[in-house]
This record gives sequence, C-alpha cells and structure tokens, in this order.
Amino acid sequence: MKEKHIVWSDIHLDFEDWRDDLQEQYPEASEDELIYRMYETNNDYLSDERVNLDIQLSQSIIVIGDLGLWHGRVQGYKMIESGNIKDCLYSDCDMNEWYVDKNGDFRCTAVHHDGWNHYLYRAFKDNITDTQRENLQEKLYAGTATRRDITRYTKRLGDDIGAVYGWTFPQRTHKEVER
Repeated sequence: MKEKHIVWSDIHLDFEDWRDDLQEQYPEASEDELIYRMYETNNDYLSDERVNLDIQLSQSIIVIGDLGLWHGRVQGYKMIESGNIKDCLYSDCDMNEWYVDKNGDFRCTAVHHDGWNHYLYRAFKDNITDTQRENLQEKLYAGTATRRDITRYTKRLGDDIGAVYGWTFPQRTHKEVER
C-alpha cells in the first residue's frame, strides 16, 4: 500500500518532469520562462483541487499542528469552522504538500523560513458535546492530548477525500471508545 496519496504539492516539483510538455506548449520560451509556467500551472492545479474537495461536512474541522518555529517545535491547533474540506487547502507557508496517509488521515507538510510544520486535519464527530470539544481543545493547547483523545472525538477525512479520487484505506481493527 502507498505510504501517502498526494492531493497537491509544490515541495518536490521537478522541472525535468514538466520540460517536454511545457516546451511543446511554449516552444519559444526560455528555460526560466518554462520554470515560471511550471509553478503557475501547478498553482492552477491547487484551485482545481479546491473544486474537487468542495465537500461539506456536518461538523467543523480541527487542524492539529506540530510547528517548527525559530525557537523550537511547538504544538497547536486551529479551527476550520466552515467544515468544508476545500478550506483546508490554504496556507501562508512557502511550500506545501497535502496528502492522505496510509491510515486515511488528511495531512499537510508546510515549509517556511523557520522550518517545517506538520498538520493533521480531523472533523469533529456528530455526537460529541461542546464540553468534550472544549476538553480536547484544552488538551491540545496544553500539549497533553493523545492519539486516543483525538480519535475519540474526531474522525479522519481520508474516506471522504478518497471517494473523490478512488482511494481506499483500511478500516480500524478496534472499536474506538465513544464518550
């Protein structure tokens, strides 16, 4: 099984992979112009992916971050209140790669001038209370949340994304505890 299914990336663009097609489309362009076109075209593909992933969920999405900052690594989270998966595909970092890992979790690796950020996107489950949501947020803020805490109150997004692209992911082998 693939380790990850890439939705969109500009981290590992290789001009040699693009050269022949771009030279065919722009025969008079210099190599620098062709490289510019590669990045421009790839950015257009990100807009396409936002259209593909216009998937409205019933709950908001929580983004759990492992952030590489100038003074070291820190944990954090932010909310995507819209609950629409397309709204995950925005970043203020220099380069990004959004993907679904082999376990069906939607993730992003983001590169910026201070280092690398790693994001995990999860949707809150329909049956949790506001108190449970707040407790998870407090644990994330304090840096004490465990994987079990996260899976108890949230669900993975890979199944919804996989339905668009024809990807499937293994189902969990144990029943997650609902509280």
